[in-house]
Amino acid sequence: MNNNLSIEEQLLVNSEVAKKGKNIVLAYVLAIFVGILGIHRFYLGRKGSAIAMLIIGLFSFGLITGVWVIVDLFLIPGIVKENNAVIEAELTNEIIASREQN
Repeated sequence: MNNNLSIEEQLLVNSEVAKKGKNIVLAYVLAIFVGILGIHRFYLGRKGSAIAMLIIGLFSFGLITGVWVIVDLFLIPGIVKENNAVIEAELTNEIIASREQN
């Protein structure tokens, strides 16, 4: 969190990240139940690899992508954290920029 923000601004950023950010629980649920088709990667914004997983999963009946899902179970926390950090940085920069304009 940026120390240049007031408490109210920090609360606003946290609220927006909660609304716009990715939810780790939902990502895990998607990975566990429909992960062999790459649906969790679509949710996480990884469209290229999601399409690859979907195609490979359909043609291999999930045998190959099953291993990919197991790997993703370890990667999901980092992907969610990275996504939410980008949103937080963008919002922080917007607040600072609007404050400087006024």
